[in-house]
Amino acid sequence: MKSELTRRGILQGLAAAGMVAPGMAAAQAAGSLNFIGWSAAVDQVKAHISAFERDTGVRVNYENFPWAQFRTALVTRLVGNAPIDVSWVSDAWLPEFAEAGWLADIEDMPGLKRYNAEAASYCTQSMVYKGKQYGLAYYGDHMSFMYNTDVLQKAGIAAPPTTWDEVVEQCLKIKRAGLMEFPLLLSLGADTWLIEFASALAFSFGGSFVDDKGDSVMGAPGGGVVAAARFLHDCIHKHKILSPGAVETVELNGLRAFGSGAHAFTIEPTYRIRSLNDPAQATAHGKIRPAMMPKGGANGTHDTCGWIRFYAMTPAAKADRARRERAVKFIEYFGGRDTRGKYSLQEMLLLDVGLPSCALPLTEDQEVKTFWERWAGGGDIIARQSMSARKKDVISPWFGEWVETSNQAWQSVCLGRATPEAAMAALGNKWNELKRAFR
Repeated sequence: MKSELTRRGILQGLAAAGMVAPGMAAAQAAGSLNFIGWSAAVDQVKAHISAFERDTGVRVNYENFPWAQFRTALVTRLVGNAPIDVSWVSDAWLPEFAEAGWLADIEDMPGLKRYNAEAASYCTQSMVYKGKQYGLAYYGDHMSFMYNTDVLQKAGIAAPPTTWDEVVEQCLKIKRAGLMEFPLLLSLGADTWLIEFASALAFSFGGSFVDDKGDSVMGAPGGGVVAAARFLHDCIHKHKILSPGAVETVELNGLRAFGSGAHAFTIEPTYRIRSLNDPAQATAHGKIRPAMMPKGGANGTHDTCGWIRFYAMTPAAKADRARRERAVKFIEYFGGRDTRGKYSLQEMLLLDVGLPSCALPLTEDQEVKTFWERWAGGGDIIARQSMSARKKDVISPWFGEWVETSNQAWQSVCLGRATPEAAMAALGNKWNELKRAFR
């Protein structure tokens, strides 16, 4: 399996598919920087590029691709030795890309690492692989527990739940009042979001998927992962507060359903709260609020799952002194503070697009406070939840293959086709098998 990560192996595969473009390693213009990203917040990125060019005199060649094609486009250019200096990277790709030698660490760049002191812990940890950090984040988010204030008020519930047991109790009260059949909404369809939902639940039950050595503890009896799986099973089959159709509900459809006001509780990425409270997008606008992730069981915590997207430098850029200097300036200006000492891009992405960031100082910014007050009724819960977010502990070079098995395992529990204990034990065995094959 490890051989599949080599440049030669991937390049041969791409060439066979006709995906390696000729002339990819064209010469880089003197004094310029090549940046590649996906087509998100393009206007904001272009505006910040213009500001960067004015402030530093460095010209930026910016190329972007749709998210669905981005990973393939980036790998194509990396294996073809295209003159990329900086690119956007998903935390889920870090181990694979680092093993392939496509990313340069920033361990010897204190000017960039100093921003760790102003970032949420999960953000920094999400950029670390084998003890080395590989960049600075432009976006950091976490799964948030959300509730509909109107539904709770109609059911005579004074405050949102703080434990998953209370979630069950309040859902049953809402059902008995005849307000709705399935008060709890979770998007458990087999899309890319399912591992975030599962991780948030497992962490809130005090669980971890792997131990400090990276070996599976998913099937541990009494462990948090099994407890989270049992909770999902019981919500569907015992308490009947979660629809059996949850296994067919992908995140976007779940978002729309919750925005319609048909449910009382859900888990969603934090950035979704703006659309949930937007009159143009949701019937339940103005009624959706975040709460801390409920604790599960005796060992429960308010922990949730967090993730990031970050700026990374290529080894070729780091090896050339001039390119390295330009790349460091760019990463700091975009992932840290600009030349005026402000986290201006992160603030712009939040105010314009609704994307949260890892920059803790922004919580004290008045415009940021106003944003969260408008869309979430305040930012205190979101800030507190960010501090107790954890990176997915299953991110690894074999993550892409393992997560397909993970989706099947969680769905089998929800469908009643496997016990939580058996499903999570099998999932853990698959993890250990892939880990052994990688060595």
